[in-house]
Amino acid sequence: MSARVKVLLVDDDAVYRAALGARLRTAAYEVIETGDGQEAVRLVRSDRKLDIVVVELAPPGLDGGEILGEIKKFRPELPVLVLTGSGSVASAMDMGSRGAYRYLEKTADIGLIVDALAEARHEKLRTMARHDMALPTLASARARLWGGHNHRPVVVILGMVLLAAAYVLPPPAGLVALLGAPKSAPDAVAATGDAAAGYAEYREMAPGESIASRYVRQHGTAADREEGARGSAAANAAVARKAMLMVALLLAAAMFWATGAVPIGITAIFVAAVLYAFGIMRPDQVAQAFAKDSVVFIFGVLALSRVITRTGLNRRLGMVLLAPVRSLPLFLFLFLPVYALACSFISESVLVAVVMPLLLVVHGASLRERGLDQDRRLLVLLALGLCFASNLGGPGSPAAGARNAVMIGILEEYGRAPSFVEWLRYGLPFVPVATLLLGAYLAIAFRKSVFGVRLNAAAAIRRTAVTMGPANREERLTALVFGGVILLWIAAGPRMGMGGPILLGLVALNLLQVLKWRDVIRIPWEVVFLYAGASAIGKGLAATGGALYLAESAVGLLPDAWLQGSGLTMIAALLSGVTTNFMSDGATVAAVGPITVPMAGAAAQHPWAVGFATAFASSFAHMLIIGTPSNAMVYAMCRDPATGRHLVTQRDFLRHGAAVFVLSFAALWFWTVLGYWRWLGFPAP
Repeated sequence: MSARVKVLLVDDDAVYRAALGARLRTAAYEVIETGDGQEAVRLVRSDRKLDIVVVELAPPGLDGGEILGEIKKFRPELPVLVLTGSGSVASAMDMGSRGAYRYLEKTADIGLIVDALAEARHEKLRTMARHDMALPTLASARARLWGGHNHRPVVVILGMVLLAAAYVLPPPAGLVALLGAPKSAPDAVAATGDAAAGYAEYREMAPGESIASRYVRQHGTAADREEGARGSAAANAAVARKAMLMVALLLAAAMFWATGAVPIGITAIFVAAVLYAFGIMRPDQVAQAFAKDSVVFIFGVLALSRVITRTGLNRRLGMVLLAPVRSLPLFLFLFLPVYALACSFISESVLVAVVMPLLLVVHGASLRERGLDQDRRLLVLLALGLCFASNLGGPGSPAAGARNAVMIGILEEYGRAPSFVEWLRYGLPFVPVATLLLGAYLAIAFRKSVFGVRLNAAAAIRRTAVTMGPANREERLTALVFGGVILLWIAAGPRMGMGGPILLGLVALNLLQVLKWRDVIRIPWEVVFLYAGASAIGKGLAATGGALYLAESAVGLLPDAWLQGSGLTMIAALLSGVTTNFMSDGATVAAVGPITVPMAGAAAQHPWAVGFATAFASSFAHMLIIGTPSNAMVYAMCRDPATGRHLVTQRDFLRHGAAVFVLSFAALWFWTVLGYWRWLGFPAP
């Protein structure tokens, strides 16, 4: 932050102004003085380094109220201290309503004014954090380049360089050849070796059609069609350049999200700008890429979770879900495994929306018992434990997510697909073992919290519920609508998706006068934008063939020996697990599955083994906020109520998610692939 705080002092009393200015300079403040109100407003608009304004109530030119209004119009984060020689309660209330930070008599001790300035400086930083504004940095060139939260110029420059290189440099010859390879005829003997088999729209392609020609026909702009008219070689090169732009955009967006280079919502807008500017898809398709069902679902879940929290329904549900949790070890080794098993059958996003607010109540109760204002480590432990357990419940059953349904569809193309019960046999035993490994890691990584902090979740929520009294009308109606939404997800999911039922639920809650419009506008919209941007990147990668190129490039780096026997199963899982941290789980399985499953025959592996491993590992999106809706929602909910700062950061996800990522593969490879799968065996294809 700046070494010296810069203060604008506005007062027409030259003697008082000089005395106060001298005192502030002695206290190491940098002071600019003026006796004119209009000049003060000009200085505020032109000097972005001003930190605080001290203004007399009635200077010439503009009075204190007018100055305050102009300042807040252009610099809402700038704290303003109002001084007056003839104060009144009415004028103090008026200045407070206009946004004044403090209202002081000019007769007050100068030391009191200096103390108020120090408090105002901290309030400015808190306000900037609440509004996602870049914090001031030290004056060195290196520090300015690295910047601070939401403003890291060097990262932004690097992202722009990546995009420029992808646009200017010729695309790799292998990518051009891949996009130009025609689809094999249905009766081709070597259908499993089709170069285009992993393309997201492979099933819709006509025999002989290439990925490039399919892209030009379905997604191409007028310029793309002109390239196609010049010949297939020109079209292949043009589409390959767009595929490389999507790969560069993926890398740039991941850097922005990981480092906080710009606000999360701005990164999503940046993604849209690139898709539009470079004509990756037609304008209406770009809009559709941002408005996917999963994005609508996240919006609805955030709005519904706000209603559940506001009505207090979450606390009553917590008495059931968290009743056994009387210590952190019980949370890690009892609650998390049971919770993960529940996520195998009920959408983990729904459960996170219910349970995370409860854990915030538990965290707050623990702080009050210990007389603390904050314990970030405890909150990170609770939040990440919930996130990672949600992810690890994914392999348990076909109902756990779209990724499993996608894999069942792929397996149908290459033999008999597993039934619901058969999937349970091969997937459900993975869940408790992997979650126990998660609990062991968190117990070691957060040992001071686990073994040094008393956590009685049931008691904390029970005490809160007692003070609430019996359930009121809003709670009962919210519970009824929430139950109806869950039933619609189960009964009408294939027809209405995940977003449709929750939108109906929100409308019903509004008609019942439970959901208010302010509940909607106050949800963390940056999270909705974040997941929309990630979904659009996945769509662009899939449409251009960039996702297929990434997957095949990763496979091509591996020795042939690694792809034999169980090695293929393990490699398929690794490829899926790495990819899913940058793309949605469904998009990952759609891109990787058609490549890995056909390879099972050549490697003497059962298609189910490779398919299950690919789908299971797509649940291991532990390392990035954008990995799953659950990660995004937990990140959105864990904010400091005073500053609005995120208490669980991307760095927490990276640090602990990387370790849990490794443990997840340990459970998949050694307990599952080399363990009980060999005992169970697989049916004849």
